[in-house]
Amino acid sequence: MLTATILYNAIARDYTKSLANTANQPTVERSTQYFLDNIGKVTSASQLVNNSQLYNYVMSAFGLQNMSYAKALITKVLNGGAGSNSFAASLNDPRYMALVSAYDFAANGATTTSSTNSVSAATTVNNYYQQTLETQTGQENQGAQMALYFARMAPNITNPYSILADTTLLQVFQTAFNLPSSMSFESIDTQAQQVSQMLNISKLQDPTYLTQFLQRFTASYDAQNPTGGVSVAPTNALLVTSPGISSSLLLSLANLKLGGS
Repeated sequence: MLTATILYNAIARDYTKSLANTANQPTVERSTQYFLDNIGKVTSASQLVNNSQLYNYVMSAFGLQNMSYAKALITKVLNGGAGSNSFAASLNDPRYMALVSAYDFAANGATTTSSTNSVSAATTVNNYYQQTLETQTGQENQGAQMALYFARMAPNITNPYSILADTTLLQVFQTAFNLPSSMSFESIDTQAQQVSQMLNISKLQDPTYLTQFLQRFTASYDAQNPTGGVSVAPTNALLVTSPGISSSLLLSLANLKLGGS
């Protein structure tokens, strides 16, 4: 099994090509072609939810596949609009807002999926490719999947609360700095202060800084999870048996200060 560091770097080195390889997989091609051929025929939220192939494709594209069973909730989201006081906004989860922003039946009605809104279709397809790539990566190494997710979400991280509100982003942060999950028991403002002190949120838009941070994360993840699985609580980083990479190198990488030695 490849380490998180090796697998993430292999994918991120040419991310465009990695996405293209995912898009060219026969099952992905067939699912995408069905979506493109049929999404324009949908005129209501209920039609979208009741077409299982379209529904599952869209849910996967927006990272909501684990909520596919909740058709009544998703219908309410899609019919509730994308405003600040909408039902989607009340769920306090950016995935729902992203979904309804692309498929806003409250604002656009029957024309929501028409050719005039082809940008939404293109966004959905690109999201589906990214989600599929991340899911398949996770089957090999979940640390690499987490790194890809963090890299994808980085443009939307505007403050420490963005990290604290997302379980995966928070786990990446905690792992990178070898912090215990018990920090979540502290007050939210104390946690936010800790994030700000250790991670320069504004520099996550800088590709070099983001790469350095994710290298730190994957090195620390590999040290804590030598078999590539996700541990419930970080294990002792000295217990490293990862083939091909010494424990001393992993620990050195994990303890590097961002931006320098």
